[in-house]
Amino acid sequence: MKIALIGVSGLVGSHLLAELLRRGHEVTGIARDTGGVAARPQLRLKHGDATRPAQLAPLLAGHETVISATKFATSDVSALIAALKQAAVHRLLMVGGAGSLEVAPGQALIDTPGFPAAYKPEAEAGRRFLDALRKEQQLDWTFLSPSVEFIPDERTGVFRLGGDQLLTDAGGRSWISMEDFAIALVDELETPKHSRQRFTVGY
Repeated sequence: MKIALIGVSGLVGSHLLAELLRRGHEVTGIARDTGGVAARPQLRLKHGDATRPAQLAPLLAGHETVISATKFATSDVSALIAALKQAAVHRLLMVGGAGSLEVAPGQALIDTPGFPAAYKPEAEAGRRFLDALRKEQQLDWTFLSPSVEFIPDERTGVFRLGGDQLLTDAGGRSWISMEDFAIALVDELETPKHSRQRFTVGY
């Protein structure tokens, strides 16, 4: 497929890029600064600001799907949606956050007493992003939330998928490697099962 990957220069974006290229997809990598991204076959790099629809839309045009791997606190959901519509790209896959996942019925992780204050602005922005997507009627969107610990580790291909509830392992740990997260997201790209839904991945 022809994929536009916004946030290609970031840590998560680089893992998604590796998985996309591994599977033979053609990728246009978009970021404000792509200088640190190595040139590879099947990869085109473009400078673009995801908060400016008029600049972003021409970079997205002609792609089958857009994947966004940018930080929520510095993103603009309305601008991103507008850019996709201007570009006539109808499918969006989002790298989500864990903060909006439920730890009990009706209680999000971000609203628990021990949630770290330093992570709240990004988590709150992620929840607003998800809320906006849930009101969106035209785009075919999917929002994939990682587990609490979201770190570079190893590519195992062995993990569980869930819905709106936080996943934990037998020891109570909630975690997923960026490598396995990338597998789950590219699996969804290739075989859609969560259209207009949020889902999560963890061990």
